[in-house]
Amino acid sequence: MSRAFLVVMDSVGIGGAPDAAHYFNGDRPDTGANTVGHIAQACAEGRAEEGRSGPLRLPTLDALGLGAAVRLASGAETPGLEAEPTGLWGAATETSRGKDTPSGHWELAGLPVPWDWHYFPDTHPAFPAESSARVAALAGTGGILGDCHAPGTAIIDRLGAEHMRCGWPICYTSADSVFQIAAHEEAFGLDRLIRLCADLAPMLHEMRVGRVIARPFTGSPEAGFTRTANRRDFAIAPPAPVLSDWVQQAGGAAHAIGKIGDIFSMQGFDTSVKGDDATLMRHLSRAVDESGEGSLTFANFVEFDSLYGHRRDVSGYARALEWFDGEIARLLPRLRAGDLMILTADHGNDPTWSGTDHTRERVPVLCAGRGAGALGQVGFADVAASIAAHLGVPGQGAGHSFL
Repeated sequence: MSRAFLVVMDSVGIGGAPDAAHYFNGDRPDTGANTVGHIAQACAEGRAEEGRSGPLRLPTLDALGLGAAVRLASGAETPGLEAEPTGLWGAATETSRGKDTPSGHWELAGLPVPWDWHYFPDTHPAFPAESSARVAALAGTGGILGDCHAPGTAIIDRLGAEHMRCGWPICYTSADSVFQIAAHEEAFGLDRLIRLCADLAPMLHEMRVGRVIARPFTGSPEAGFTRTANRRDFAIAPPAPVLSDWVQQAGGAAHAIGKIGDIFSMQGFDTSVKGDDATLMRHLSRAVDESGEGSLTFANFVEFDSLYGHRRDVSGYARALEWFDGEIARLLPRLRAGDLMILTADHGNDPTWSGTDHTRERVPVLCAGRGAGALGQVGFADVAASIAAHLGVPGQGAGHSFL
């Protein structure tokens, strides 16, 4: 028997997506975006000195093949990431249309998205009148605030005080297929916000909007506002079995860490835990020590994306990568004989790029526990097929095992 750990470093892309020209941040195509490559270059040039200094230091991930994967995916220089890989490594290309969370995760789990998502236009108002009216009716308010494309922290800063005065929910979207509702945990009520999003989700899912997200925050106009860890995603359920289902059908347990349970509407998962990335790392550590034979642990570490990528914070992103590298260094020696850990990503979010949205990129595939070697270019769905092969589970998806 063996175990598998699939760890998604949210937005840690490595450039080189062949269709990047079809995806945009504002008017600028994503051609040339490279999250890891550009962070490494910024660090080497002294442009990422807040809270850290010098070249990007990721000895564990680089030894697994991160620098080599960036060079394979995009041909970019990777100062500071020049180790000869001792792990099994490659670069994965997505086929699903979109550069968002559900598309990347579903395909990593073996299911390329079988439809085009609905995206809201970058206009004001952004939402159809019937959608906005439905939100107001469910919330029992006279209307909504926002109704536009916006970064989450910025719109809370801009509209938080008005929200507390009038009680209307703050509704906004992005380049993703998403409808987000922000509300104050005390003034509006956390349970009320969660219920609002849950009641609204079926209508938007019928429109092929991928997620309705509750974005609670706390604070005051005087002290400022802060988003809390009580985020809740209401995602469309996958229309076919995914990796977690395959594992369960074969008698194994599947555990979700972070927003994985929400992304898959808990389809195929036995347990789910949430928290900030530091808390999630403790959960992953516990899973390494305690999860049973034949199990899948599927984890997402979101703060690369949510705290640093969207905010175009190069230093913060570099600090987060270096923290993560140190934590993974402590986990790898505790893997059991026969275990497989795959570290990958779902899309890019280049903090040196224009705009505030994700960037269309290839992602690294770094495997610990299965020796060393170059996998070359693989597909997102090949990750699921490979984990299924490792666990001896019949695969039902579109991919092919690279093991």
